[in-house]
Amino acid sequence: MVIDGNAAYRALQSRDPRFDGVFFVGVHTTGIYCRPSCSARTPHRKNIDFYPSAAAAQRAGFRACKRCRPDATPGSADWNARADLAGRAVRLIADGVVDRAGVPGLASSLGYSERQITRALVSEMGAPPLALARAQRAQTARILLERTSMTAADIAFAAGFSSIRQFNDTVREVFATTPSALRAAHRNGRAEPGVLELRLPFRAPMDLNTTLGFLAARAIPGVEVISEEGYGRTLPLPHGPALVWLRDGGDHVRATLKMTDHRDLAAAVARIRRLLDLDADPVAVDQTLSCQAALAPLVRQRAGLRSPGAVDPFEMVVRAIVGQQVSVAGARTILGRLAAAHGTEVFADQAGTQGAAVCWRMFPTPQALSEIAAEDLPMPRARGRSIISIARAIATGELVLDAGSDRATAREQLLAQPGIGTWTADYLLMRVLGHPDVYLSSDLGIKHALDGLGLRGLLDEAAAAPWRSYLTHHLWASLSSQKTTVAKDIA
Repeated sequence: MVIDGNAAYRALQSRDPRFDGVFFVGVHTTGIYCRPSCSARTPHRKNIDFYPSAAAAQRAGFRACKRCRPDATPGSADWNARADLAGRAVRLIADGVVDRAGVPGLASSLGYSERQITRALVSEMGAPPLALARAQRAQTARILLERTSMTAADIAFAAGFSSIRQFNDTVREVFATTPSALRAAHRNGRAEPGVLELRLPFRAPMDLNTTLGFLAARAIPGVEVISEEGYGRTLPLPHGPALVWLRDGGDHVRATLKMTDHRDLAAAVARIRRLLDLDADPVAVDQTLSCQAALAPLVRQRAGLRSPGAVDPFEMVVRAIVGQQVSVAGARTILGRLAAAHGTEVFADQAGTQGAAVCWRMFPTPQALSEIAAEDLPMPRARGRSIISIARAIATGELVLDAGSDRATAREQLLAQPGIGTWTADYLLMRVLGHPDVYLSSDLGIKHALDGLGLRGLLDEAAAAPWRSYLTHHLWASLSSQKTTVAKDIA
């Protein structure tokens, strides 16, 4: 990744937070690296270098600034949008694949050799896979030190380190302090045992209320809950289930996270960020969409609107298929019955709305639904057969939908499945794989929105590229203010 030094220095001089996470600033005179918005005095241009990732800055010998905490910045919107090898690898590393399966596991998931992946990441990110994973482990360790009462030894292995010595050495190198000093500095900031209170940053502006409203309208009973306390749901993670509550924190999202296994912290954070699209660049999106005079009022009304993702690919596939011919309310009812009949009850003692007990459930797994008959599903037989077929394809590894999936290949594989047409495949690209440029022109809700706004035949969808997914969400969001009733809605 080539960084324009002069442009980066101007961003640094202006302390523009939009560039936090896009690049990092290494200061040779102090030996630390910062985010562009750091409030410290701006160094002379000759004394700094710019790096495309925190891992690259750490690899060059810089320590994290204690004032601006550059390791805790939002992720770069570029890496979430990109569909090339480096972008896919970065998303998988963020999901913890290297910690769980090593670089060979990353290579296997992507279908490339370790050498090819390393070459691509060094070229684009300035660091190889292990260095990127190490930077993430350091951030995970810091969170656990500051927010839990776990022993240092337990934190070391939960964060993904192979030894306590490696953990201690990395903390000293990255943060210029010891684990015990990090813990002492935040002794009063830890939550109750077993619960993590996190601050998830994002780039302003952000219309969090509309995003949570989108999720709330589609909340599956038992799996998700919406209340004055926020939005809560269960999370399927590699080492066990988790429960998360999400609330508006002003300049961040407040996340209360209860996990079965703290080794899943990095994966949980990555999936929550994808769910809320927290790494987006809203200024770039809004500027592109506002270039069309017809769209400018929509953008002003919901500045920073995001394109929500998914925490469970299979759950989203089932949602999309169930919602093909029914309303949002009808789909929620069917999905709730499905979860009650075939999901697993978890966290039975956890409170939900206003302290009331909730029978929290995990959405059924592909393995669970692959073993039942179509007539056992609360839906038309043909749709049930489609869900069971896809469940078997995912359970056997024939169909892979994850953060590292190639979007073009995934679309072809989805279209080859029974019961999945172009609308469903494209909707899943947008929700599951985070494709930023999906415009669902055949969607009945989109057509009603265009009619209600008087834009049918006047909108230049091509001019909204590469952010047409956000255009899709703006049009869907406009339906709430138009109070339009549609026969078919989104899953």
